[in-house]
Formats: sequence, structure tokens, C-alpha cells
Amino acid sequence: MQIRYDRPVSRSAFLARRLALFSLGLLAVVMLAHRFGPLKTPDFVLLVLACAIPAALSVPLALIGLARLWQVGALGGVASAWALVLAALPLGLPGYGYYLYATKPQLTEVATDLADRPAWVSPPAAEQHLLPRPALPDDASARQQAAYPGLNGRRYEGAIDRVYEAVRKVAAENRMVLTASRGEEYGLPALELRPTAEEEPDAAIEGAAPTPSEDTLPESGPLPTARPEPSQMMVVNDGEPEGTARLQFATRTLVLGLPFDAIVRLREEAETTLVDIRVASRYGPHDLGMSERIAQGFLHALDAELLGIAGN
Repeated sequence: MQIRYDRPVSRSAFLARRLALFSLGLLAVVMLAHRFGPLKTPDFVLLVLACAIPAALSVPLALIGLARLWQVGALGGVASAWALVLAALPLGLPGYGYYLYATKPQLTEVATDLADRPAWVSPPAAEQHLLPRPALPDDASARQQAAYPGLNGRRYEGAIDRVYEAVRKVAAENRMVLTASRGEEYGLPALELRPTAEEEPDAAIEGAAPTPSEDTLPESGPLPTARPEPSQMMVVNDGEPEGTARLQFATRTLVLGLPFDAIVRLREEAETTLVDIRVASRYGPHDLGMSERIAQGFLHALDAELLGIAGN
């Protein structure tokens, strides 16, 4: 008579795998809906925390399955291992967010000029029903200076127009979308078109050759001329000194798509151009250190673009 041994089955192991798989799938849908769809950041944060609940429940069930495998050889060891692997991301994402919240200074924005922060052209506005963004505290500058002492503005040799074009190029390469600008006239090189026939009637008469003179322009199209005086330029600067241009951008983090606003201020001083940047999170009481990362990344890319003309 043959004796058949029936191996016990750990139901908790297979339930843990189902819960972890459900949690990971739901997290993937939430991340895609926030990064590429209409899901707002406050709702995204709430749903990420909700996704962690079934993943958290799967961990003790998976451990029970492993314990049953060790004690009585119950079937379900592979399912328990997969449950732990699948639950890693749904639990790791909010865990990493909490780590940044606890270790980074509680700031909502950073700026390279703490004494005179670049003013917004259009103040960012967003519905913050779940993650209200508080006003900037009085000690925000001291916190930033203690946490990020290396975040400083840049001074480049040369006129503002070249730096202006470099800022636009670097912003486009870093997925920063221009939303507003002010004083852009200072960043555009002044061009003067050659005179037309209506402006020089004597030269337009058939068969008459133009009289050469020092004021005659060549037939090569627009030529750069001296920049007009600030008093001749119709620019609204909102109290900014003459020779100041501001570019405001909206950007998102690459993976999670968290929204941030940034403004770059260019100020022409003598033969140099001073560049300052301000980056602010759009939601919540904490930027998790990402504002400083965006600002430093932009400034380093701008240094590389304008390599050779940076000053102290």
C-alpha cells in the first residue's frame, strides 16, 4: 500500500502575492495619470498613500508564507518572495518621500538672491484643497543659506542678449515651458533694416545710380546697430531697474511629474550680465529638496552653454 504525502498549501502566501500585484498595478495607473493625464498632485499624493495599504498588508502575509515553508514545507515560498518584490515600490515611494521630508529643510522655494528674490511675472496659482502651500516664513532665507550654501547666482561677461538666448535654449533642453516674460526687449539684439525705395526716392529713380557715401548700407539685409537707450524702449518692468529681463517657466520632475515654477532674472550691469533664479513648488508645505536640485541643474547647464565667459 502506497502512502501519498499531500503537501500543505500556504494560502497567506498567495493572498500576499495578489495584494502586492494589485498595489503595484494601481500605483502604475496613478503615476501615469499624474505624469501624462489630468490627475492633480494633491490627489496623486493621496492615491500613492492608498496604494501602499495593500502592499503593507501583503508583507506580513508573505512572511507567514515563508515561515510555513520553513516549518512544514508548505507550498507558497515562491509566491511569498514575489509578494515582497512587488510590494517594494508601492512601499518604497512613500517611504523615500518621508525620508526627504525628514532630512531636507522645510522650504517651499529657493532663490539665488535672498536679499532681492526675483519677482514673479505672473504669480503661480493652483487649487490646493489637500496640500495647501503656506506663506514663506521669516526664517526661510536663513534655512536655505544653512542647507544650500552653494546655491549662488551667476555673472557672465558680455551683453544680455547672448545670455538671454542661452537661457531660452537651456530651458527648452530641460523641459521648462515659458509661461510669462517681462523686459524681453533687453534680450533681443536691435536690428535696423536698410532703407527702402520710399525712404530714398532719389536712389529709386530708374537709371539713377545711388551716390556712395559713408551712410549707405550694403545690400546684405538687416545689420546690427547699437542698442537703443532704455528711455527709448517701451518696457514695463514692474519696478525693476532698467536692463532687467525676467522669464517665468513651468516644469515637471522627470519621473513623477511633480509641478514646479521657476523664474530667471537677467540684469545687465556695465559689461556683465547677472543671472538669478527662483524655483518654487506648486503644492504642499515642503519641496522635498527638489527646488534646489532644479535650480542647480539649470545653472550648471547654463554654465556649460556659456563656457568661457563666466565671471565671479
